[in-house]
Amino acid sequence: MRLIPQSAFGQTSMLIGVLLLINQIVSYTSVFYYFIQPSYQQINSLLATQVKAILANDLLVTNEATRRAYYKKTQINVVDESIAKETGLDDAVYYGFISSEVSRQLNQLADVRISTLSQTTGEQTPYIVWISLSRYPDTWISIPITGLNEANISPLTMYLMVIGILSVAGGWLFVRRMTRPLQALQKAALSVGKGEHPAPLREQGSTEMKQVTRAFNRMNQGIKQLETDRNIMTAGISHDLRTPLTRIRLASEMLPEDQDWIKEGIVNDIEDMNAIIDQFIDYARYDTEEVTQETDLNNIIAELVQARHLDDKHHIELKLNPIPLLPLRRIAMKRVIDNLIENAFKYGSDEIAISTFFNRHEKRIYCKVRDFGPGIPESELDNVFLPFAQGDKARNSSGSGLGLAIIRRIIETHDGGVTLRNHPQQGLVAEFYLPHSPLKH
Repeated sequence: MRLIPQSAFGQTSMLIGVLLLINQIVSYTSVFYYFIQPSYQQINSLLATQVKAILANDLLVTNEATRRAYYKKTQINVVDESIAKETGLDDAVYYGFISSEVSRQLNQLADVRISTLSQTTGEQTPYIVWISLSRYPDTWISIPITGLNEANISPLTMYLMVIGILSVAGGWLFVRRMTRPLQALQKAALSVGKGEHPAPLREQGSTEMKQVTRAFNRMNQGIKQLETDRNIMTAGISHDLRTPLTRIRLASEMLPEDQDWIKEGIVNDIEDMNAIIDQFIDYARYDTEEVTQETDLNNIIAELVQARHLDDKHHIELKLNPIPLLPLRRIAMKRVIDNLIENAFKYGSDEIAISTFFNRHEKRIYCKVRDFGPGIPESELDNVFLPFAQGDKARNSSGSGLGLAIIRRIIETHDGGVTLRNHPQQGLVAEFYLPHSPLKH
């Protein structure tokens, strides 16, 4: 698990959060050392001074009348432990850091406790500090402090929390404003990669972001124009080539019967050339104009297998498991399945197997077409999807090398992926997956 986020939004948010955390720590530390600690030091010194005055007057060992007279003058009372427990000692809280400081100033151990209960009425009053010295363990000194309850740091805490929340909210809005154009640019780039041409993006954000968006819009329009020019050129070349091929075929029909073997060779070559031209046209177009509709992939496979009218030599084993409907371009997906079947028969074996299944965990539908031929060298598996690349030379291949490139292009327009791998036992497995995303009506 990565602790540092990879997105610009996450990294900027984390930076702001860390800076705010450091600011909070420094603020609390400063307040403690420059405000709270000096206040408590003054209180500790005051308590130690009062105890020293009591010790100087020998009030810890004198009679009750003298203690009562001192209480009337100073409101500081000296009582036995039993009386102290009756007047609020049991509700007092022990403070170790105050006890340590008072003990240091008095040069003897002191037990310091603080309560807020009145000695007489039990109502909430200014704090009462209880002090017991180690030399007089059964005697407690009661000192009222009226300023201690004013040292409330809640307003400071609320102030720092409000500042932190406002800073985080402001940083979040700032980062979102910066990253929203990037997210739109990312979606548009993925669409262009699939052969689509989205509408020009709105130029927003910083100056640099506007310049990047403007450049992307120009690039998108340039690619769209190149696609249009390429389609027109491909259509023109196809027309110019088919015309002389048709004349050659008509001329071959004029050959005498004793030269039928020449005519058959010419016809076969013409059919191969027409097939290559069709592949060029298929590769040049994306079929993006076809309407996407909810389709059962199993039905497409069954229809293609039935339409082939296989002879006794060829056989297709179907293992079609129940799968959900998918938003597909039906004609384009038929081209994918048909090309995979044709490649498996042509370059693999006379027997092939087609299987489908739904992976609920990944939410993907998988389709596998396996043959039992010689397979493809492992070093060439990564390159067979490139246009004009033929990775099946070991299978005596012939053709334009565009079949698998067309298959990958169609699958990627459906947000899926396609791979080839050699089966551990024998043959080649062509597998593609499609995400399960029902069509929204």
